[in-house]
Amino acid sequence: MDNEKIKQILLDIQDTELDFTVTMTGKESKRVNGLYKPDTREILLHNKNFKTDNQLIYTAVHEYTHHLINAERIALTGGKEPVREMKVHTQAFWNKFHELIEIAEQKGYYKLDINVSPELEELTKKIRSEYLETNGRLMQEFGKLLAKAHALCEDADIRYEDYLDRVLCLPRSSAKDITRVGMVPVNPAVGYDAMKKLSAIKKPEDRSAAEQQVLSGKNPDSVLSLMKRKASPDGDPKTKLEKERDRLSKTIAQLTQRLQYVEESLANL
Repeated sequence: MDNEKIKQILLDIQDTELDFTVTMTGKESKRVNGLYKPDTREILLHNKNFKTDNQLIYTAVHEYTHHLINAERIALTGGKEPVREMKVHTQAFWNKFHELIEIAEQKGYYKLDINVSPELEELTKKIRSEYLETNGRLMQEFGKLLAKAHALCEDADIRYEDYLDRVLCLPRSSAKDITRVGMVPVNPAVGYDAMKKLSAIKKPEDRSAAEQQVLSGKNPDSVLSLMKRKASPDGDPKTKLEKERDRLSKTIAQLTQRLQYVEESLANL
């Protein structure tokens, strides 16, 4: 497989008008398998890290995801270079990546087949049944007990928040998630982390549909992202930029306030 072949595969997975190059470096790296340079639109693949083309394509899709997100941001700014985000592996990135890797599977460019290893297949069954599902059931029971403890605290005129903080030593946000998992019916076979996400879906029919997708192998975050896009189609570029402006303005205000506090503290030392 050469550089041009990899590029054609990526374009077949999803086309883009923003040109890019693919270069296999012929090197091995202990730090990263690949790299995307947004300024020059280069995808670099350290192909000595890979034993198979399957592994190579996985990393190529990962780096191509960065390029597609870069292309989208450039389009939103009217062709101007966008401000670089400090965090590149955002939830939006992973949602896009999982979408692309599924397309790559459908087109036969990539595969995830645990059946090639009977030992791994057997271990996976054990993890799912004895750990993911068992832990999910335990957390459901835990959530019901927390709800009962909340009611008992109110009956005894005890602040539930203080009970969480100093008796159970359980973070309030964790207690909220666990309690919701105990109150909302979700199949524990998806595992506790997925249960937290699915239990936040209000409509039972939507929650059930999302649950089936997760059980079929879909990534929970990708499933939720797709549901949100269907419920609220993306607005125009101006709306997206306005939302980003508001988010950045809020962050700048918080950092400015923190900087002022630090400077005053230093002045008083």
